[in-house]
Amino acid sequence: MNTRDRILQFVEYKNISKNKFYRETGLSNGFLDKNNNPGTDKIEQIIYAYPELSTEWLITGEGKMLKAEDNHNKTLRNKPKGIPLIPVEAMAGYGGEDAQVMGYEIQEDYILTPEFEGKGIKYLIRVSGSSMVPKYNNGDLLACKPITDTSFMQWGKVYVLDTDQGPLVKRLYACTPTDENCLECRSDNAEKYPPFKIPKTSIRKVAIVVGVLRLE
Repeated sequence: MNTRDRILQFVEYKNISKNKFYRETGLSNGFLDKNNNPGTDKIEQIIYAYPELSTEWLITGEGKMLKAEDNHNKTLRNKPKGIPLIPVEAMAGYGGEDAQVMGYEIQEDYILTPEFEGKGIKYLIRVSGSSMVPKYNNGDLLACKPITDTSFMQWGKVYVLDTDQGPLVKRLYACTPTDENCLECRSDNAEKYPPFKIPKTSIRKVAIVVGVLRLE
């Protein structure tokens, strides 16, 4: 039995549907149907969604499927409340409970924002620069909802992108019908930051901006 088999065993034990598993972990549809074992980033997403699941058992098969009840309750008690504030450079790998993201040891701040509850927001990111002025200013905190299905995008909305060239905060638009393999990125501060196209293949992670926190 490999890691993939143990994931399926846990899903069966929890008696949850595949669709619910995908929603709770943020993994793409069809993940459970693949034959290959998942990478470390996928395992971290699963453990983050189900803290009662033993990492050792999931990876090696040793020990018990679930953590000891006392340890599990302790984990739940110690789990910070609120939404985590992370460096924008770290969004590509965010989701692991150990907060080891893209080589960063992240000391997360958790911010209580009742207005954002139930909207699928997973983290806050701080704006850097003036490309989205006047909509967003340098230092604003953007509430981000990760997007796993990029086949449907809300054109004109602001997204946070993790790309091969680094993180971007832009409004997204479709390119021409003959150029479906790219997206057009626009800044609100268009005078200083003209629009440009970016290949879809260079985008690693996408999150839509749901709201903003601003300090005067």
